[in-house]
Amino acid sequence: MRKVKIYNWIDNQPVAAANDEWIDNINPCNGNVISQIPRSKAKDGFAAVESALGCYSLGGGGNSGAAGLSPNDRTDLLLAVADRMESRLEELAMAESKDTGKPFKISVGGDVPRAIDNMRFFAKLLAGETTQSSASLNSLNYVLRRPLGVVALITPWNFPIHLLTWKLAPAIAMGNSVVAKPSELTPTSAFILAQIFKEVGAAPGLFNLVHGYGSEIGDTLVRHPNIEGVSFTGGTETGKAIALAAAPLLKKTSFELGGKNPSVVFADCEFEKTLDTVARAAFFNSGQVCLCGSRILIDSKIYNKFAEGLVEKALFYKKEVGPLISQSHREKVMSYVHSARQEGNILCGGEIYGDSQGAYLEPTIIDGVHHDSSIVQEEIFGPVVTLHPFDTEAEALELANETAYGLSASIFTTNLKRAHYFSEHVQSGMVWVNDWNLRDLRVPFGGMKQSGFGREGGKYSLRFFSQDRNVCIRFNYD
Repeated sequence: MRKVKIYNWIDNQPVAAANDEWIDNINPCNGNVISQIPRSKAKDGFAAVESALGCYSLGGGGNSGAAGLSPNDRTDLLLAVADRMESRLEELAMAESKDTGKPFKISVGGDVPRAIDNMRFFAKLLAGETTQSSASLNSLNYVLRRPLGVVALITPWNFPIHLLTWKLAPAIAMGNSVVAKPSELTPTSAFILAQIFKEVGAAPGLFNLVHGYGSEIGDTLVRHPNIEGVSFTGGTETGKAIALAAAPLLKKTSFELGGKNPSVVFADCEFEKTLDTVARAAFFNSGQVCLCGSRILIDSKIYNKFAEGLVEKALFYKKEVGPLISQSHREKVMSYVHSARQEGNILCGGEIYGDSQGAYLEPTIIDGVHHDSSIVQEEIFGPVVTLHPFDTEAEALELANETAYGLSASIFTTNLKRAHYFSEHVQSGMVWVNDWNLRDLRVPFGGMKQSGFGREGGKYSLRFFSQDRNVCIRFNYD
């Protein structure tokens, strides 16, 4: 049987890797090979950057944006892409579902529509961007916001098209040309998206795509002298490696990295609503979410009741979520569960199930482990959470901050004063009060400590993918 090939996309054409090496793309539900992707290396990366640089140069070095596109042109292009994505919604959703293993209803009802929203949001946001500043005595100062040039986007496998468009739309909106490197585990939707750009008339080189391993093609892009900016979402250790490579070259970088996020539950919370939200934060997408609430801190007054309710919710999520991304990733997650068996109590889950060639793992709840245990302190990225009681507000805050990460936190309380106090003092880039992952595309997204630096979202994304130039004109020498 002839294997399906997914190609790099360079200069508006599908291209195999120069070495003609291929990587199998595996369906995590059953272990079957879905397709093969190029194992791109340095030569392929240089070809993609050359194409992007040529496109950018058509705009006179960015004065009118890549390919000479005006802001209105870019808006129209992104809106056309969004419309075409909408017409191919089910195709994109099926590609996401096969690559990630997540249920089709989640892809078609959530992930792909959110990607379409990204395209339309940044297209319209650009149209309203203001760059002029106020005048001073006898002179005028104003700010020109110019694109960076060629930028690299390195994106993860948990929400492939959503997180790619989250970076791609503002990068193109600001006039850059792009080389994207999606995860080798989830390549298909990015390839479809590249074809869509061509279908709506995007210039060759505006959006280029290279597949392969991060240590090979990703490293090539980060080190390439003509890549002016790198936006990366992924693991903290990979982020550190990119930072080490990019820093000496003075490249602009934005890193959204790992998390070990607390869900802090006070006795005065709205119990049933909180239980639903904490369970969703724990097990949505099989816990493969950088924002997931994997450390659940519970007021000792309601600890036993809340733990029992959460176990019931976990049984529901076993039926609703898909497998982990791969068997190797499941083995990593299981290593934490095996360790926890020696330290604490498995309240539910912790077992493999489903297709023998798949990567399924039951939603797992653990208590009785010390807060400095590796299962509590390290990002697992799976359906595994730990429970911890607290007696006082001060103890809850101390536990919430007792980790190297600082991406997000959720606080559940009906005490408004407490909500404001925690929001001010918890060490995280994002805080939700009485909710989780309620997103507004205009607000800054990003973390602190080992969860990265830089912010994306709304105008924060436009600022990252551009550089400001101040112009001062003296018009009166008197």
